[in-house]
Amino acid sequence: MSPIITTARGDEASTGGRPGRPAPGASTEDGPLRQSGIRVVGEVPWGAHICVFYETKDDLLDTAAAYFKAGLASNEFCVWAISEPIAEADAFAALRRAIPDLQAQLAAGRIEIISGTDWYLKGNQFDLQRITGGWSEKLRVALARGFDGMRVSGNAFWIESSHWQAFCEYEHELDRSLAGQRMVVLCTYSLQASRAVDLLDVARAHQCCTARRNGDWEFLATPELKQARQEIERLQDALDVLSKPFPGHVLLTPRERVALAQIVRGASSKEAARTLGVSPRTVEFHRANVMRKLGARNTADLVRRVLGN
Repeated sequence: MSPIITTARGDEASTGGRPGRPAPGASTEDGPLRQSGIRVVGEVPWGAHICVFYETKDDLLDTAAAYFKAGLASNEFCVWAISEPIAEADAFAALRRAIPDLQAQLAAGRIEIISGTDWYLKGNQFDLQRITGGWSEKLRVALARGFDGMRVSGNAFWIESSHWQAFCEYEHELDRSLAGQRMVVLCTYSLQASRAVDLLDVARAHQCCTARRNGDWEFLATPELKQARQEIERLQDALDVLSKPFPGHVLLTPRERVALAQIVRGASSKEAARTLGVSPRTVEFHRANVMRKLGARNTADLVRRVLGN
């Protein structure tokens, strides 16, 4: 199925407050949502992995500058891995236009510009573990220095190179590794250099994909879509458990049965709490009551009793 594309003129579109995502100013377990600086994306949680396809060099520069301006305003350490079609001078010029006190930010070590080629292809060798480990180390240092987290952006200069497949694998690994990390990542891809199959590969590796074409924004995928799909899957899993009788099911309260459904599908207390909108302690309380009522020795025994295995 092809992505549904809608257009938002300029920077005026915003997704704040849409159904299916937290409203502006809302918080998650890991802290307040972060302003992405990209108005068609709006606020994002830690661990967000965003992709923007750009038409022109100016689209790329303006998007990145707004993204980092928002990061600096949120006490995030910012790292921009630059590569073709922009040079260091282009990056600094774009940042100066967006951030009046850029020099002070640089002097304070709040933002860093690095060579994308050197970072991703050190010695012309692509090493997934070295790259992801490098980001983790930068995040560790940033947190130790008192930053709330880290904001990163890199341009996909490798899209027409022999390293394309390896970088696709890196994008998927990066997406997985961001879970629970106080990082926000923006990856930028040239529309002119991307084939249709590339676009699909990239979209699968990111939580949110948009395109900017001569200043106009187009949605390729949205955070709401991914969240809706996840919630549907979770709901279906829960319904499957709740709809089937098992020995002792009449002893359970409705809340205990809902918590049990999350436990049976393998969710941790933290994951179940996030899905149900309660605290992990509440989930543990329900878990203990369910195990006592059903006479289960442990979680594995509980699952066997419910599923009849």
